[in-house]
Amino acid sequence: MAVWLLRCSATNTPFARLQRMGEFFPHVSSDDAFPTTLSLLLPAFGAGSVTGDRVMQNAQTIIKKYRRKRVIVCGTVALLTLILTLGIRFISQRNSNQDRILEFASHTVHSLDNILLSLENSRDALLPLVGQPCPQAHLVLRKQAAILQTVRSIALIKEGILYCSSIFGTRRVPINDFQAVLPAAEPKLILSTDQWLLKGSPILVQWYPVSLSGQDGVMEIVNIDLITKMILEPQRPLITDVVLRVGDSFLRYGQQVTDKLTLSSNDARMQQASAHYPFTITVSSPGPGKMALKNLPTQLPLALMLSLLVGYIVWLATARRMSFTWEINMGLAAREFELFCQPLVNARTQDCIGVEILLRWKNPRQGWISPDVFIPLAEEHNLIVPLTRYVISETVRQIGYFPASSGFHIGINVAASHFRHAALLQDLNRSWFSARPIQQLVIELTERDALKDVDYRIVRELHHKGVKLAIDDFGTGNSSLSWLEKLHPDVLKIDRSFTTAIGTDAVNSTVMDIIIALGQRLNIELVAEGVETEEQSRYLRRHGVHILQGFFYARPMPLREFPKWLAGSTPPPAHHNGHIVPLMPLR
Repeated sequence: MAVWLLRCSATNTPFARLQRMGEFFPHVSSDDAFPTTLSLLLPAFGAGSVTGDRVMQNAQTIIKKYRRKRVIVCGTVALLTLILTLGIRFISQRNSNQDRILEFASHTVHSLDNILLSLENSRDALLPLVGQPCPQAHLVLRKQAAILQTVRSIALIKEGILYCSSIFGTRRVPINDFQAVLPAAEPKLILSTDQWLLKGSPILVQWYPVSLSGQDGVMEIVNIDLITKMILEPQRPLITDVVLRVGDSFLRYGQQVTDKLTLSSNDARMQQASAHYPFTITVSSPGPGKMALKNLPTQLPLALMLSLLVGYIVWLATARRMSFTWEINMGLAAREFELFCQPLVNARTQDCIGVEILLRWKNPRQGWISPDVFIPLAEEHNLIVPLTRYVISETVRQIGYFPASSGFHIGINVAASHFRHAALLQDLNRSWFSARPIQQLVIELTERDALKDVDYRIVRELHHKGVKLAIDDFGTGNSSLSWLEKLHPDVLKIDRSFTTAIGTDAVNSTVMDIIIALGQRLNIELVAEGVETEEQSRYLRRHGVHILQGFFYARPMPLREFPKWLAGSTPPPAHHNGHIVPLMPLR
């Protein structure tokens, strides 16, 4: 074969190449040898391989676009889930921190309220002691101080003079010497510093007047230093500082009483005032939001797992909706596919003897989609059969556009997979035969798929019902010449790649001659596709191919425009979608 190919390349005319082939195959003229010769040649030439590769590249490009969209959607959902999860955790943690700070402040105020309330409850037992001699009242003072465990000492004041103390007994000290605001006519709560027992330690003074002038009263001194260690200790890191304010004095944990309060400008502050006594608790913290943000990385693993899970669920959920197969199903349901037809012309009479039904798709979401894209994808995803059913039913519905003549041929492309389990026969019985159209039905079978043995029985049944069988794009697909023997086709449609090679030195020009000779030898009707020039038309007529199809005669047109073209009132329309690919199944 390699030697023969070299000899072919040195010869310039198709006739010479055919002559050389006859020299290499000495039995080419016999009835038995011709199919064998062609079976060797057609796979070697592979006329449709380049077109098929381009088609699959286009289809794969569309698939990649949908896959990319699907990945973007899943990634976006996963990212939103991650952000939402972290956001919810942040808000939840922030609110929790806020609640903990508020609870701490409320608890501190409540605890100090309870201490002061116990002092107030003991007031009725102490006020009658004012004015009594200290020896007489001293024992009662000591008992009350012992009962009130938080009280450091209790003192009686008469006319502004502290004359009796639960600790020191009889004294005579002006009260304003160590508490400038006392005596006072109204009850007072004073935050001060101890000058008697534990000098320098913080104390909380509770003053209760007895007389209207305020010169007589009871003074209770609370051991606030001990209390601060119990209720004012910060809970780090959430709470960094706690300050007790009484009047213009301040006391923070572990420090002395001051008349100034200095807090960090970076800290957030919360104040809680007592509803019963004149004091305020100030709580400082880094801020609920800042602490929640600081702890947010600990929530990241769980958020990532959840986002990946949601992304995977979305990936599974969008398997059908975000795919080209879903687009095809939507297109079928919405009747987005439109039938076109391309006339078949008798080369001798120039009469239109039939049409080939083609399929075009105007997707409202993406515009016109070329058949070289959606047909291979439909075949790959087992949607070619629903598309064929659509073509058959729509052809029957619009049968009125074609001449009502038994000599008028209507060709419909069918994939080999449609023959399985008698599906094609069932669809034809349901749509075509039930409508009883007058026109001749031609089933154009592509060579892309090989038929199963059982499918040949369906073919014989179609012949029995008067359906003609054509092999479309002959020589470019599964070029098994056993088809000619088992299918007994009525028509061979010569692929446009061989028609285009007419008048050139290409190898396909030689194959064209062989196919013509084969069809004539087997008495099979020949149809040449892709006729675009007068030279091609004249060559085919001269070699006995009398049914031609191509742009030279008419471009594919919508069915509704076919009657006008047939009547000669208007020329055939130009490109309708810009993606005319007339040599695809169901095109």
